[in-house]
Amino acid sequence: MARSSASAPDGSDAAASKGSVRLARGVTATWYYTISALLFFELFIVATTVLFILSAGIRPSAAAVAISIGGFVWVVSTLALMIDYRHRTDTAGLVRWRRQLLPLLVAVAYAILAGTMSGLWTVAAVPALQSLLLLNWQPGVRMRAMLTATVVIIGLAVVDLRMFDDGAAAGLGPLAVFSATLPAVTVASLWWWDVLLRLDRARASESRLAATQERLRVATDVHDLQGHHLQVIALQLELAERLMAKDPDAALAQLRAARGSVAQAQQGTRDLALRFRTAALSDEIANAVDLLRAAGTSAEASVDAGADRAPASVLGPVIRETTTNVLRHGGGKWAQLSLTRNGESWRYEIVNDSAGDPASDDGSGLEGVGRRAAEAGGTLDVRRGKQEFAVVVTVPAGAPGEEAR
Repeated sequence: MARSSASAPDGSDAAASKGSVRLARGVTATWYYTISALLFFELFIVATTVLFILSAGIRPSAAAVAISIGGFVWVVSTLALMIDYRHRTDTAGLVRWRRQLLPLLVAVAYAILAGTMSGLWTVAAVPALQSLLLLNWQPGVRMRAMLTATVVIIGLAVVDLRMFDDGAAAGLGPLAVFSATLPAVTVASLWWWDVLLRLDRARASESRLAATQERLRVATDVHDLQGHHLQVIALQLELAERLMAKDPDAALAQLRAARGSVAQAQQGTRDLALRFRTAALSDEIANAVDLLRAAGTSAEASVDAGADRAPASVLGPVIRETTTNVLRHGGGKWAQLSLTRNGESWRYEIVNDSAGDPASDDGSGLEGVGRRAAEAGGTLDVRRGKQEFAVVVTVPAGAPGEEAR
């Protein structure tokens, strides 16, 4: 079995668009994971602060309640900063005052409240520094800001530790460690998001570029074909016009020749369209693999060495339709394609991770695949599982469209 080779995707705008939409959904899910982790870490630090105050007995319980409520409001305000960060641009300024002034004021207010209520410098510094790190810093500057914030928190934690005896200091230790870790966790999470966003944009651009290259190739072929024939027709008609008065028979001959040129142009256009519709099946599968990979799916294929002799007019549209099905309805993680000779028939199979019912759009796509297979004397087998979805099409080796050996 020969592994399919990479080639320019025979992708359509619709398939590229569906792949881009699915990529956007995947990135959105990752963003939710990122901000959820940061929000959880912030809430954990607030909870650790409250527990320390209650366990150490250094302040009345009313202070713990105030810090709890204020901490929750501060965490919500950082969510607004995170949302702004997601939609930032490289050319935007550090702060967008209209949108970020209120969250920054909330952070300062909570820092003053928590510091006053708890008497801890660390508790006062963390909210303000954390909100500042969520602004639109440049990558190199953000790293220096993170290091500075970490050093400041560690220094203030040392000051706080010296205020208590050994027993209370031991209880303050976890709060100091988590607080000192928060800047690094925040910057690492935002860096990961930036990297993922660049990869997503690169994949979407690759998908659009593949469709653009295909359109350009078709446009070039159509231009060459039609340009030649139109030039010939124009010359024949011009000659017929000149001969009309002097030699009507010769003029009529030129008009007939022009009509023949029109017929040739029409046939050439049909042949060109047929050539694109019936590409070699090995290329069809390679194009499908490239398109799936451009959409972020881990795709592999195995193709029989003699696959180009299979009925391309039947299996070519099937390959394109099932690839579109994976882009529209698949889970987006992996897909496997194969085309093999099985006795007196050809067997095409595509398997992908399941993310719902691929026939959800009234099943018209799979109905079309089944109709094509039936018209060629073949069969369609659809397998739905919890983890994967498979489509198997089997057609006789002698089906129309099979190339001669």
